[in-house]
Amino acid sequence: MAVAFDEMNIPGGDLRPAYQELARWLKETPPEALEYRRQEAELLFRRIGITFAVYGDSESTERLIPFDVIPRIMSGREWTVLEKGLKQRVKALNMFLRDIYHGRDILRAEVVPEDLIFQNPVFRPEMNGQQVPHDVYVHIAGIDIVRVDAEDFIVLEDNARTPSGVSYMLENREIMMRLFPDLFARHRVAPVERYPDELLAALRSVAPHSASSEPTVALLTPGVYNSAYYEHSFLADKLGVELVEGRDLVVRNNEVFMRTTEGLKRVDVIYRRVDDDFIDPLTFRPDSVLGVPGLMSAYAAGNITLANAVGTGIADDKAIYSYMPDIVKFYLGEEPILKNVPTWRCREPKDLAYVLDNLSELVVKEVHGSGGYGMLIGPAATKATIEAFREKLKREPEGFIAQPTLALSTCPTCTASGLAPRHVDLRPFVLTGSKSTTIVPGGLTRVALKEGSLVVNSSQGGGTKDTWILDE
Repeated sequence: MAVAFDEMNIPGGDLRPAYQELARWLKETPPEALEYRRQEAELLFRRIGITFAVYGDSESTERLIPFDVIPRIMSGREWTVLEKGLKQRVKALNMFLRDIYHGRDILRAEVVPEDLIFQNPVFRPEMNGQQVPHDVYVHIAGIDIVRVDAEDFIVLEDNARTPSGVSYMLENREIMMRLFPDLFARHRVAPVERYPDELLAALRSVAPHSASSEPTVALLTPGVYNSAYYEHSFLADKLGVELVEGRDLVVRNNEVFMRTTEGLKRVDVIYRRVDDDFIDPLTFRPDSVLGVPGLMSAYAAGNITLANAVGTGIADDKAIYSYMPDIVKFYLGEEPILKNVPTWRCREPKDLAYVLDNLSELVVKEVHGSGGYGMLIGPAATKATIEAFREKLKREPEGFIAQPTLALSTCPTCTASGLAPRHVDLRPFVLTGSKSTTIVPGGLTRVALKEGSLVVNSSQGGGTKDTWILDE
């Protein structure tokens, strides 16, 4: 594998400009002082109670996501390029989703194969022809970005259904400001604190036309047993909106109301963290107790906005991802600013033959997979694992894509034996309202804490860092 791009050090011993002040500060800070603050950060996270559940892990239900106290730093100039590329990509995603549920121009033009849409388990025929308020499907997008050199930002995947992790972005910043005021004083770091205000403004802006001038927003959670429940309650609190479960809502005459101590109150916008399948037992899974009976009929009547819209899961599909450069060109007539990872679609015989011949060098992912589950990292896998995957691929090739193993960029990280480079990715959060798209400068940096590991997912032992964008 190629040598990873080092975000702090230039080969030959020089520092990249964004990291010069941090390097000076690290020289002046004794290792034991850094270790003391690292322990203090862990204590604060425990006290706040930021945990997440790992499904299928019998040993512990709740875990603390490890937090690394060395910030990841980017220059304002780098951020400007990334921000422009993210806005372009999310605009194209929204146009694509509107098109496949309405005119289907992209299918007629044979840019994307029809069967990839219509035979897709996350395509929602119920959304065919349905208008969504202000034509916004993806109100909150989490786009996973990696770097392999100083010039390019590469999209690893699009999260258009229910992207999570923003609570960690906000908490990481708060803890860094509390523990490292001296380091902040040396930098002009762009703020992320306004995210909740921007999210609320974006959600209110997409309220149905029938809503009052002060639309009521609620956050719908599957409940306390969901792995991201901490984030749901955190965000509802920061937004100043009600955190509701399905049983707290009722549909009357195609309008949605929440039960309050003063009686029923109309709800105009639901920021939902419940998957499509469970959102309305009358339309989708009849056994779901997490949803709201009749919610889809209120949605069809145009009396409620769901953020994100129903049916956006198709944009998370990793086979659709492989067409994103074409999707951007088709709708916007522009070259994509952000690159894609080269991708082999195992559903295509030529690509499958190549993948089967090179399994030990590739990363193979399920098209609907998430959280780092169900993937093969060829260079790190045993012969037996590779052979088992080979059989899986032959059985259902359409369920997989393959990509080269990328040497993700590295950032300095606190380890048991001192500072060392570890691989990172970045999830910026893109908010789309009725009039504009906003992105708070930064996002959630995830870091692979195990030496040599490329897997940054918290469910697979990854940690997080604060992301600093310098105001220049």
